[in-house]
Amino acid sequence: MSDNDRMLITVAILGGTGKEGSGLAMRWALHGYRVLIGSRELERARTRAAELNQQLGGDYLVGMTNADAAARADLVVLTVPYSAHRDTLLSVRDQLQGKILVDVTVPLAPPHIRTVTVPEGKAAALETALLLGESVRVVSAFQNVSAEKMKTVDEEVNCDVLITSDDDEAKAEVAKLVEAAGMRAIDAGPLANAVAAEALTPVLLYINKKYGVKGAGIRITNLP
Repeated sequence: MSDNDRMLITVAILGGTGKEGSGLAMRWALHGYRVLIGSRELERARTRAAELNQQLGGDYLVGMTNADAAARADLVVLTVPYSAHRDTLLSVRDQLQGKILVDVTVPLAPPHIRTVTVPEGKAAALETALLLGESVRVVSAFQNVSAEKMKTVDEEVNCDVLITSDDDEAKAEVAKLVEAAGMRAIDAGPLANAVAAEALTPVLLYINKKYGVKGAGIRITNLP
């Protein structure tokens, strides 16, 4: 993808004021994407966008409400806690129709965040697809990437990204975002396989604590 192609794409990050969303926002903005920071509160979004712009040394990011960000974007990324997952999706359901929605959500159940929790719908991404309907192209990705590793925006992240979806074209678009963020994209099959990707996150959190490290990730071996 050329720089001109990227400038034609606007990416909204709902929950972009958090650590995960902020790291992705900065990396994509530096690689030519137009990025909108979404939040339930307009002032919070604007404040966070200004903070990140200061770190980046330019006016790259724009803060707005989740609904406005979703409406103006070509592709939307959801990076909210599971506790806010359903309500956030319902609040922007109309704005998401006909678009790609990348769900980064992991169904953690505090305080037991290092134990796998399987939600009623088997995976957060599957619940998203059911809630939004067939006209939204749901992709699951980025669950196993540590926010700690994305803060240093000029370094590659030592982690592969598993991408699952029932839409091959949507997976290909998200793979470009993965590469722009400094990681390797792995096509991990249909959206049903998001169950495995989401379940890996609490395992990685357990490994972090057990071995006293930050940002344990995954690598798929024996690929070309």
